[in-house]
Amino acid sequence: MAKNLNEMSRDELLELRRDVDAALKDFDKRKKKEALAAAQKAALEHGFSLEEVLGGKSGSGPKSLPKYANPADASQTWTGRGRQPGWIKDALAAGKSLDDMAI
Repeated sequence: MAKNLNEMSRDELLELRRDVDAALKDFDKRKKKEALAAAQKAALEHGFSLEEVLGGKSGSGPKSLPKYANPADASQTWTGRGRQPGWIKDALAAGKSLDDMAI
C-alpha cells in the first residue's frame, strides 16, 4: 500500500490524515481494552479485584480504619490520613502525643 504523498491532492491528503487518525484512535482503544483485561487477570491471580489493587472500593467496609479517637468524644475518629481534625491539633498543642489518642 505504498502511496506517493507528493502525487496526492490536498483533499486526498486530508482524507488520508482522517483515516490514519481514526485508525490510531481505534488501535489505542483496542490496546487499552487488552491491557485492562490483562490487569484484571493478574489481580485475580493474586486474589484481588483490580479495583482493590488500584485503591478503589473493595466492597466491604471503609477504605481505612480509624487509628485515633478523641478522648473527650469517642465518636470522633481519624484514620491518620489527610488533614488532622481540630481535636487532634488541639490535643497536640496541649502537649499530648498521637499515641495518647491511639485506638
